[in-house]
Amino acid sequence: MSIPISKESLAPLQVFVKLCQKNPSILHLPDLKFVREFIESFGGKIPNASPSSNTSTNEPKQRKTSVNAEPGSDADDDDDQCAFDMTGVIEPDNDPPQQMGDLEFIPTDEDISKAHSKRSEALSAFAEQDYEKAIKLYTEAIMLNPSAALLYAKRSQAYLSLKKPNACIRDCDRAIELNPDSAAAHKFRGRAHQLLGNWEKAATDLRLACQFDFDEQADEWLREVTPNAKKIEEQKRKKERQEHAEKEKREKMMKAREEAAKTCENTNDASQADGANFYQYLSDPEVQAAFQDPEVSAAFVDITSNPANILKYQKNPKVMNLINKVASKFGGSGAGFPGMMGGMGGMGGMADAFFGTGEQSKPSAPPTDDDFGLD
Repeated sequence: MSIPISKESLAPLQVFVKLCQKNPSILHLPDLKFVREFIESFGGKIPNASPSSNTSTNEPKQRKTSVNAEPGSDADDDDDQCAFDMTGVIEPDNDPPQQMGDLEFIPTDEDISKAHSKRSEALSAFAEQDYEKAIKLYTEAIMLNPSAALLYAKRSQAYLSLKKPNACIRDCDRAIELNPDSAAAHKFRGRAHQLLGNWEKAATDLRLACQFDFDEQADEWLREVTPNAKKIEEQKRKKERQEHAEKEKREKMMKAREEAAKTCENTNDASQADGANFYQYLSDPEVQAAFQDPEVSAAFVDITSNPANILKYQKNPKVMNLINKVASKFGGSGAGFPGMMGGMGGMGGMADAFFGTGEQSKPSAPPTDDDFGLD
């Protein structure tokens, strides 16, 4: 009895069996349920899983996450993220949003004048480090002149001094909405993102602040966040490269499957065409009439079982007429009759051998009587 699979397929099977013998616990994996059922169907017993079998020795170490890692930064997707410099990072503030002015409000000259006065008082309070009072005065000024971007930027500075980065960011967002080139708003928002550990956003804002109006403090903060921002950028580039490589791999696999399917389809079409030609040949009236003769039918079976047997029928016109018709029909292609002749030597191969498409076999010389003339 022959093995129903190739010898090449046995090699990985042997490796798998040895692996199971060395560590039977792997047979309890869900994907190997069919193997367990196969063993148990013969009365075999699977050893109980060891306590350590559920934990792979190659399992990566538990990932560390940075405090307030920037959303979408994928900082926790790489082990080296633990090297981030977290100096100065604080817990986010969760106070209700502060009052914002109505941008549709059109201030009068008197309103603008009062807003200037409130701003001056707020500056004095800030200088005295009375940040709560400064915020209150800046808010009053904002209500009087809601479209003044500088008022929001200055109030954001007071929130920043109170370690309220989210409130600072909200004010800076409004200031930048009113004046996209506000160096102060970008500077303070960059610092707020730094306090939250949003390294990329911090670097982006601080770079813009220095471009709009170079500031030594903004430049210092930028140098502090740049190493962490570069690490995140490198992680993103690495992820993009991996995704690109995976995409190319998927496309190659898909193309290979399509080509394989196309090849299989072409092969099936060719086989069907051969079969159609053969059955069309059998429907030929002359062929059907020839097969009615028992002698021709028996000779046909004899020749298809061994094409060399044609030598026995070279002087039989009925048989040779059928053979010649076969040769003229299939042209000595060597393909054989579909579904029947290929397995018995093939009429095509026979035609090649005896009808000029290949090298013809020559009959051997008749045996000589070595004792002739010795009497």
